[in-house]
Amino acid sequence: MKHYRSRHALLLTALLGAMTLAAQTANQGTPAAPAATDDAVRKNMEDYLRNLYAWGPDVKLTIGALKDADIPGLLMTTVDVAVAEQKDSAKLYVSRDGKFMFRGEVSDLSKDPLAQTRAKMILEGAPTKGDPKAPVTLVEYADFECPMCKQLHDVLRVVLPNYPQARLVFKDFPLSTIHPWARTASIAGRCAYSQDPQAFWKLYDAIYTGQEIISAENAWAKMLDYAAQAGLNSDTFKSCMASPEAAKAIDDSFENGRTLEVTSTPTIFVNGRRMIGADRTALEQSIQYELNRHKPKGSAAKP
Repeated sequence: MKHYRSRHALLLTALLGAMTLAAQTANQGTPAAPAATDDAVRKNMEDYLRNLYAWGPDVKLTIGALKDADIPGLLMTTVDVAVAEQKDSAKLYVSRDGKFMFRGEVSDLSKDPLAQTRAKMILEGAPTKGDPKAPVTLVEYADFECPMCKQLHDVLRVVLPNYPQARLVFKDFPLSTIHPWARTASIAGRCAYSQDPQAFWKLYDAIYTGQEIISAENAWAKMLDYAAQAGLNSDTFKSCMASPEAAKAIDDSFENGRTLEVTSTPTIFVNGRRMIGADRTALEQSIQYELNRHKPKGSAAKP
């Protein structure tokens, strides 16, 4: 489920869409301006955005640290906008002199973009279902309280049995600011996994199946019930639920998602190819494409 957006956050979306048109690089042949300090560039960006959209002190605008972009002469940063509990963010590029900025995807055509994405994924220690040597890996970043994630769960239950050549890896990405019991469910899943890796999938199914009857008030009790139904040791499970190790595992998974610029759930990667939502047709198309890529020339992959 996507982050809720306030009117200010929606303005950010409009701003970022217009930024490519409004901020253009200098004409060829124009002497390069001297580089400005990072603080000066960030201050210039903030002043420009606040002035353009009349963002007053009620809007918290954070310009992240400036980093070298892949294109010479450009810096990259993340802009975060927050109003009360509502947040939005986006990646921006800015020239080193602080005069021009724009939003867009910069692609190096000499590199495999999917390989770069896969390299950022930390799959060690994550719940996995299917053949570890499968040619297709689906990595799901999801939130147990997200209704669209439940839809993806239901789609996967139908689709995966048709594709034994694919495996599924689950990564926690609880949106705690809008889903009050999502983190509790993530910790429960982590604790099930630590006790019995296969038991994770029993909780995975049980939580999504019971999503509508789980609340912030009964989440803890429900997780204990699901753990018992999965045959887990109750005392060990309770101890794990309260442990800093389980909480850190969820935090690490969430941060890994942020590294991949996951901003909404569910986000699923098929061999590194990003897909947002629960569109069965799009999911199967991507799986089939990858299977065909791994088939010997002259033959077609069949589910």
